[in-house]
Amino acid sequence: MINWNRVRELRDEIGEAEFAEVVAIFLEEVESEIDVLRQQPDLHNLEAQLHFLKGSALNLGFADFSTLCQHGEVAARQGQTSLVDISAILRCYEQSRSVFVHGLPDLVAA
Repeated sequence: MINWNRVRELRDEIGEAEFAEVVAIFLEEVESEIDVLRQQPDLHNLEAQLHFLKGSALNLGFADFSTLCQHGEVAARQGQTSLVDISAILRCYEQSRSVFVHGLPDLVAA
């Protein structure tokens, strides 16, 4: 679900102080897009939304979430928005976020 090696790599590249800021910005920006998907998805903008979420997720190691976003992005690009399982994307994000937030203390301690 979470690529912890990617998370460690990012933390090591930018330092712990900057890492905390990146995590905060990531969660804020992604939550904003997730809220849009949750409340009223814009099917005309779905490809761009999923592309943004995919890229953000990859940067912070949200592997499964990124994969779902990629599949949805491809479907939306092909005009098959009805095949995009927004509920599954939202569930995966929530699960990934929970695993990530609960695993951060172990990462910082390492």
